[in-house]
Amino acid sequence: MTNSLFDNTQVAFALKNDSELERAYFLFKMISHEPLVRIGTAATNFALKAKLPVEGLIRATVFDHFCGGVNEKDCLPVIDKMFTNGVSSVLDYSVEGKEDEATFDDARDKILKIIKFADEKESMPIVVFKPTGFGRFYLYQKKGEGKAFTEKEEQEWERIVARFDAVCKLAKEKDVEVLIDGEESWMQEAADELCEQMMQKYNGDIPIVYNTLQTYRWDRLEYLKNLYDRAIAGNFKLGFKIVRGAYMEKERKRAEDKGYQSPICETKQATDKNFNTCMTFILNHLETISLFIGTHNELSCYIAMDMMKEKGIAKTDNNVWFGQLYGMSDHISFNLAEQGYNVAKYVPFGPVKDVMPYLIRRAEENTSVAGQTSRELNLLKQERKRRKAMS
Repeated sequence: MTNSLFDNTQVAFALKNDSELERAYFLFKMISHEPLVRIGTAATNFALKAKLPVEGLIRATVFDHFCGGVNEKDCLPVIDKMFTNGVSSVLDYSVEGKEDEATFDDARDKILKIIKFADEKESMPIVVFKPTGFGRFYLYQKKGEGKAFTEKEEQEWERIVARFDAVCKLAKEKDVEVLIDGEESWMQEAADELCEQMMQKYNGDIPIVYNTLQTYRWDRLEYLKNLYDRAIAGNFKLGFKIVRGAYMEKERKRAEDKGYQSPICETKQATDKNFNTCMTFILNHLETISLFIGTHNELSCYIAMDMMKEKGIAKTDNNVWFGQLYGMSDHISFNLAEQGYNVAKYVPFGPVKDVMPYLIRRAEENTSVAGQTSRELNLLKQERKRRKAMS
């Protein structure tokens, strides 16, 4: 596989007009400066708390670049436009950090609505939710630690299970796949158990429910192999979205503060190796495990493509999907789609002020992954140059 596939900027940015291309260039240039991200984050938080009229500005810049809209209908133009170039959408309701039962019920209803919405659109074969969108973080943590619930907590946990079940049941009826996001390691064990229950119940013949494998955790390959053995024994299918992970600093700091071994791989190289090993294991066991490759790493994509070719796995095989975040790595998404692979973009949406924590995390992540931002910038520069030469 030559290294030129992802360099085709004409394909990568075909859907961006000149002003959208300029906005993307401006944003990634800003994100590449850590002090600017820190100042911008603080200023944005302050402006929103003080109810200053900044939503329009946020909407016109960072929000519209990284998000599809404020509600599902608002996302339709983005969804339809990407699908004309072969890229599907995973609508991601990115409202974070709320902790009451009414909000959890709202989140469940929102996902049920998206499943019905997706059922009518070929461009939306997959939906997603976060475990803590359906219940309190504390409960997952307490359950994972094996501590006894109070009677009230037990009832609360049963409501979480019921929310998971309602979503997975409807997804199964409508044949829409459900990705369940991974979160912090100290709540993940309970979430993993719940995902496994849902897989046992709804993945009998085809995988509908997908858990997330965060491969910056060094223990995930062993977890994957053990679960594979249980799936074979229990005669059910597995679905996994594999990612590197998003809570590294938080994970390391907590481990250090509390004096336990960090669950995170020691180096970036170790994480990359773990990701590729987990991916390889799944591609070798596609008869039991379906795979959603959530990555912005070109090498991991090449490894997957080479393996698919080697093993005679069709590019359109529904057991293998590639996924990137909306607003990032278009050079991967659109070039893969043009080659005929299954590709989906995660498209976050929600009210501007509620989606800000998500957007801030995106900006901070891009700042910390220096290579990622400079790659985006170079490709945008290249495309600007190409267009100028054409005009």
